Amino acid sequence: GNRQLMAVAEPAAFGQFLFVAIAFAVLTHAFVVSDFSVLTVVANSHSAKPMLYKISGVWGNHEGSLVLWVLILTLFGAAVALFGRNLPTSLRARVLSVQAMIAAGFLLFMLLTSNPFLRVIPPPPDGNGLNPLLQDPGLAFHPPFLYLGYVGFSMAFSFAVAALIEGRVDPAWARWVRPWTLAAWCFLTIGIAMGSWWAYYELGWGGWWFWDPVENASFMPWLLGTALLHSAIVVEKRDALKSWTLLLAILTFSLSLLGTFIVRSGVLTSVHAFATDPSRGVFILALLIVAIGGSLTLFAIRAPALKGGGLFSPISREAALVLNNWLLATACATVLLGTLYPLFMDALSGGEDKVTVGPPYYNATFVPLMIPLLIAMSIGPLLAWKRGDLPGVLQRLKFAAIMSALIGLATLYLSWGGPVLAAFGIALGAWLILGPVTDAVERTKLFRAPLAQSWARARGLPRASWGAMMAHAGMGVLVLGITGSTAWTEEKITVMRQGETVTVGGYDYRFEGAEQVAGPNYSAIRGHFSASRDGREIATLAPEARSYPTPPMDTTEAAIHPRLSGDLFAVIGERQADGGWAARLYFRPFLSWIWGGCILMTLGGVISLTDRRHRVGAP
Repeated sequence: GNRQLMAVAEPAAFGQFLFVAIAFAVLTHAFVVSDFSVLTVVANSHSAKPMLYKISGVWGNHEGSLVLWVLILTLFGAAVALFGRNLPTSLRARVLSVQAMIAAGFLLFMLLTSNPFLRVIPPPPDGNGLNPLLQDPGLAFHPPFLYLGYVGFSMAFSFAVAALIEGRVDPAWARWVRPWTLAAWCFLTIGIAMGSWWAYYELGWGGWWFWDPVENASFMPWLLGTALLHSAIVVEKRDALKSWTLLLAILTFSLSLLGTFIVRSGVLTSVHAFATDPSRGVFILALLIVAIGGSLTLFAIRAPALKGGGLFSPISREAALVLNNWLLATACATVLLGTLYPLFMDALSGGEDKVTVGPPYYNATFVPLMIPLLIAMSIGPLLAWKRGDLPGVLQRLKFAAIMSALIGLATLYLSWGGPVLAAFGIALGAWLILGPVTDAVERTKLFRAPLAQSWARARGLPRASWGAMMAHAGMGVLVLGITGSTAWTEEKITVMRQGETVTVGGYDYRFEGAEQVAGPNYSAIRGHFSASRDGREIATLAPEARSYPTPPMDTTEAAIHPRLSGDLFAVIGERQADGGWAARLYFRPFLSWIWGGCILMTLGGVISLTDRRHRVGAP
């Protein structure tokens, strides 16, 4: 309650951001000018690198990525100080103090174990270069977006801790916390999508999701963050689920910190894992214990004192959102178990018994939890608050249900009795799209009122409603992409000579030859394929097999021609003794719909953010 101390919070937040921004700018300048007197630059840059990868090299390593992490952390703190002036003074001061303490912990971590400004005297003539796998436009922007999502959830965490200290959680608190949570969710969605897109075209075998522990580390906060977004709606509308929403806010950011530990502790070896110094892992673990343990202890002490909110029927919008939360939280728990179990077993056995948890585990645990959630996604938004009319809602969704079933049956027929689960997946995707369309048609009275009146009603609907409908439809597009690419992908691994043709997925791939080319900092073999269908050329594909001298590494650069019906995908391999070239050719139906679905979900979140009710500090 000390007003003098509270008055310090705002200038301190600005000052913390300013000094970290200066440090980040200095480090970026060192990379841009190739200042090899800085050890981080020596280890992760080279004078011959293109400028984009010199800049992205700033966060393509352990030390630099931590500077970016803290920069974003302090940026969010400064944003609260700047845009949150309508917040109660005590709440804003407490939020800023929690945010500053998290930043201080990471700054201490940098100073003691990960100093990005260590010097090399005398400086070497050149650097070691950046990992060639990271020299890619998609991966240059993937970490900043991912960090904006990861770190963005720190705001929900700080608001939750501040609310527990004050003993006050009400609809106003939910309105204040939702824009930060929604912004973080949007950034994390697009960050995960960019990483998946990079894996798809860079790793050379057409996969887009591997259930890698580091992928899971970003997916788990996304799952709980999605649950948090929906539970905050219940707090805002019905003043209920207060304790649960606070717990979700704490756990979502805790999973972001856990992901940081997994990536930077040295327990993993992958393109994502930077740290190998055990002291770093110990420090992050200590930071994790203090942040998570302290906040959960505070929750255990203060949450029981929070007053309950409004009651609601088992058939209501609130109950649907509770079901949403339970399924998302349980799904997150299955991913957490599959991620940590191999690490625990590896630690217990001293590295002698390697346990792998792969797609079969997630297909058996995660997917069954998602099916009822996705079915309910079109029903929940049509239910009324407090007490809903389920038969009435199902009647309103009758057209969507019939059309989805017909689409599923047509899929089964056209695929000549193909996988039944694939037909169900297509029907489910259609259901997810037709549900929001039905909602929009009903709200605007389209086809039941004059067009001008429907247009006026559409303009009068809150942007948050349009954003939610778009995000839900985007999930449907995503499901269609996942189903089509999983069920009907065709692949052929072969050896081709110039002029030979191979048919994959109804497309004729003709090998036109290969040539040696030189890039900015690599040499490559570039293959040339022409793809045609029914005698009509569709695309030309030019995959590359690259060799980087610094650091020495060979990579594959797939050539992809995206179409609405599917992606044409080609990879060139090594030259064979008989003069032919190894080639891997794919047709992946509907795969681009995955990225389209992610973009639609993100756009839905952005549209919701523009709703005036979601402005920071809105009354």
